[in-house]
Amino acid sequence: MRISLFGFLFKGRQKRSLSKTTSNKHLKMNYLQHKFLLVLFKMKSLQNYDQSLIIMSHVYLKSFVVISLAILLTFVFYWVFCVPINLTKHMDNITDWQVLCTSKNVRCKSKLAGVNRLRNSRLIGAKELPPPYPNGWYGILESSKLKAGESTHMSCLGEHLIIYRSQGNKIYILDAYCPHLGANLGIGGRVVGDNIECPFHQWSFRGSDGVCTNIPYSTCVPPATKIKKWTSTEVNGFVFVWYSVEGSEIPWAIPKSVEVESNKLIYHGRNEFYVHCHIQEIPENGADLAHFRAIHNDNIVAECRNRKKNLLHWLGYHQWQASWSPLEDRHIAETRLNHIFKLFGKIQCFSMDVIGKQIGPAYVHLVLHSPTFGNFQIFQTITPVEPLLQKVVHRFYASRFMAPIMKFLIFGETVMFERDLNIWNHKMYRNNPMLLMEESSLKKFRKWYAQFYTVNSKSFQLETNTNW
Repeated sequence: MRISLFGFLFKGRQKRSLSKTTSNKHLKMNYLQHKFLLVLFKMKSLQNYDQSLIIMSHVYLKSFVVISLAILLTFVFYWVFCVPINLTKHMDNITDWQVLCTSKNVRCKSKLAGVNRLRNSRLIGAKELPPPYPNGWYGILESSKLKAGESTHMSCLGEHLIIYRSQGNKIYILDAYCPHLGANLGIGGRVVGDNIECPFHQWSFRGSDGVCTNIPYSTCVPPATKIKKWTSTEVNGFVFVWYSVEGSEIPWAIPKSVEVESNKLIYHGRNEFYVHCHIQEIPENGADLAHFRAIHNDNIVAECRNRKKNLLHWLGYHQWQASWSPLEDRHIAETRLNHIFKLFGKIQCFSMDVIGKQIGPAYVHLVLHSPTFGNFQIFQTITPVEPLLQKVVHRFYASRFMAPIMKFLIFGETVMFERDLNIWNHKMYRNNPMLLMEESSLKKFRKWYAQFYTVNSKSFQLETNTNW
């Protein structure tokens, strides 16, 4: 009985221990299963998080690309439609240096030294040259270069000038050197109202007549104290000065461009060149009708001097029909051009009519009309810096929507002008050239241009700069 009771108790304890062990195993398994599920959940959460990160990164990348493209396109759009182009041909960056590089036994330390050597050794026909400074209007400064209250010094036409804009936005041009002790008013001079004040002793000169109006340390101003005042005007984006050795000659009026004055045509850019020749050579080009075919027929991406070697020549060529004639106004002559570009020499893809008015010895107003693109205008001024050194500036005007086309047009006109520049920089002047019957326009031009020289015009020998 005792044994059976003990066995019963032992079996019961054994069953309880077994059931406890089994429950512990179940609990452990449940815990491991729960932990495993938790790990799986976390992994899934991480996977979802990674997927969301990938999606967000794609979104951010697309946004970044879109924003970057928008900024780039805005910049390009602004540059194309709102930023004028400026192309300048510097004096030490001309084709004379290329000639030096191909010359034998010529050694120069710099480009500028080489250019000066060629200038000194060049046959220019000095004995045949007309006076270097014809009488007439000269556009010596662009209006945008001078703000109200500013002044600048200008050396041209054998003169030293100060140009300043008064606080009332009026332009005055006076001789540059003060009659007191010779200070240059254009170097450090101060604009006070309509007067220019000398930087040395503060003598003040009136722009309207050049009279000295104030000496700060004196109670009286000598009545004869004055400097020369030059006749000037401002029109079509340039400041013009009237130069004439004949004091009695009355300046003619410079025609204004109505489209430019009313802002119907806006400024799109400019180019600038320095040409080593007599001033007459440049406007004479408009009457030299035969040179258009020789120099300007090749397209602007082809090199006209190596026609056979350059494959781009076959892209197409220009065709020109030109005429020159003087007008009723004695000081105005007119060149008419009809231009056609033939793609691959067969397809006529662009045409343009040009009317160029030569107004006086150094100013040209070009009106261009294209059936495709409309009207645009070019203003050219020539400023004699030295007797045989001319500064040539072109300013381009068209409507706003023409901006992309004008960028290309300015580049094309620059290339065409550089072809003439290469001739001018190396030619000599012929007073009595051998002209053919077909070149009668050149004879007419020289007869017309001779009106700007008078008996008192200074000869080339008198005005020759010692640096030339």
